[in-house]
Amino acid sequence: MPPKPTNWAMYGKMAAAFGVCAIGGPALIIWVSPSEEELFLKYNPELQKRSLENRKGKQEDFDHFVNKLKEYSKSDKPIWEAAAEDERNQRDGKIAEQVKLVEEIRRRKEEIRKSGTSDIPGSSL
Repeated sequence: MPPKPTNWAMYGKMAAAFGVCAIGGPALIIWVSPSEEELFLKYNPELQKRSLENRKGKQEDFDHFVNKLKEYSKSDKPIWEAAAEDERNQRDGKIAEQVKLVEEIRRRKEEIRKSGTSDIPGSSL
């Protein structure tokens, strides 16, 4: 029995379909998707104003985030572990600061009580 002839029409259709899907699909998405500027111009004026006001703060937050990631990447540990450790250290530092503040407030209250009873004659505090 002789071998079957190659079906070049089928392979041509498959190549054309591949080209349409692999090249035409992304090209269509790029052509249809609006740019950031076009989206910004579609905002209402109040949102545009608010977005412009918050832009600098968001940029600073992003820069801070990137700098932290660079700092974490210098460690031998994975980034998520270094981030968790830094977060834990910051939380412990904040707690220690709050405890110190509470102690300072308590100490001042004690000073006020002691000085208040001795300065005012006849006071019964």
